[in-house]
Amino acid sequence: MPRLIKPRALRPGATVAIAAPCGPVDAAKLAAGVSVWEAAGHRVVHRGDITEQRGYLAGDDARRAAELTDWARDPEVGAIVCARGGYGCSRLFEHLDPETFRAARKPVVGYSDVTSLLLWLRRRAGLVGFHGPMLERGADVDTEAYPALVAMLRGEPSPPLRGRGVHPGHAEGRLVGGNLVLVAASLGTPWEVDTRGAILLLEEVGEQPYRIDRLLQQLRAAGKLDALAGIGLGAFEGCVDPRHPEPEALDVVAEITARLGVPVVADLPFGHVKHNIAWPLGARATIDGARGEVRVVERGVSKRP
Repeated sequence: MPRLIKPRALRPGATVAIAAPCGPVDAAKLAAGVSVWEAAGHRVVHRGDITEQRGYLAGDDARRAAELTDWARDPEVGAIVCARGGYGCSRLFEHLDPETFRAARKPVVGYSDVTSLLLWLRRRAGLVGFHGPMLERGADVDTEAYPALVAMLRGEPSPPLRGRGVHPGHAEGRLVGGNLVLVAASLGTPWEVDTRGAILLLEEVGEQPYRIDRLLQQLRAAGKLDALAGIGLGAFEGCVDPRHPEPEALDVVAEITARLGVPVVADLPFGHVKHNIAWPLGARATIDGARGEVRVVERGVSKRP
C-alpha cells in the first residue's frame, strides 16, 4: 500500500468539478447542487454528458472513468465532488490509474457507493478522501453540513462528530469505512478495507437487521474487527424489518461489537441523512465511548503546494 499523502487544500474561489461515477444524475438536482457550491464562492464545472444514462449507470464505464481522469488531470480543478451514489464505482477501477490521482492530489468527496472510490484512493493511490455530502439532495441541503465540508477542504479544523456512547473507552487511530455494504464488498479486492489500528466508521440505508448482522459477521470472519481501535456508527436509515421489529439494526451492531472490547459510539451525524457531516478517510481521529464523540485530530488536506 502506498505511503499515505494528503490532497492539496481547496483555495477560496477555486474551481470544483462535479463527477458522476455511479448512478444517473437528475438535471434539476444537479443544477441546485451546483448553486450551493457557487454560493460558497466556487466556480463549478461539469461535463456536458454528466446526465447521460445507461440503465442504472450515469453512462457507460468509459464515460465515467474518463470523467474522473479528466478532472484529476485538469490543472484548473481544485476538488472533485461526486453528484450522487447508487452503483457503479467498482466497475471503473481497472480503467483508472492510481498514479494520476496521487500526482493530482485533489480532494474527492462522496459517500454511499463512492465508499468504494474512497477505499480505492486509500489503498491504491495512498490518498486521503472525504466521506461527505454530494449533490443528490439538490437545494435541500443542511446549513451546517455544507459549510463544514467547505471548511474542511480548505484546511480548517474539523467539527467533532457527537453521538451516543455504546461501549466506553478511549482510543486513537486513522478513520476508515463508509457504507457497510461497500466496506464488506471490498473484501478480496485490491481496495480491501484496512482496519488495523483504525477507527471504523459505518453507515447504511435500507438494509434489514439480519442483513446488517450478515455483513458484520463477514467482516468479523475476515478478521476486520480483530485489531480495531474503535467503531463509530452513523445513520442506519430505514434499516428495519416489519416482520421482525426486534432486534433493531443498532441492537445487532451493539451485540456484535460488545465482544470486541473497543469504544463504540452510535448516532453520529453522517450517512444517508440530510445532516451528513464530512470526515477524512485516512486522517487520524480519537474516539471516546463515554462521551459519545469522534474527534478528527489531523487535517485531511495539506496547505503546502
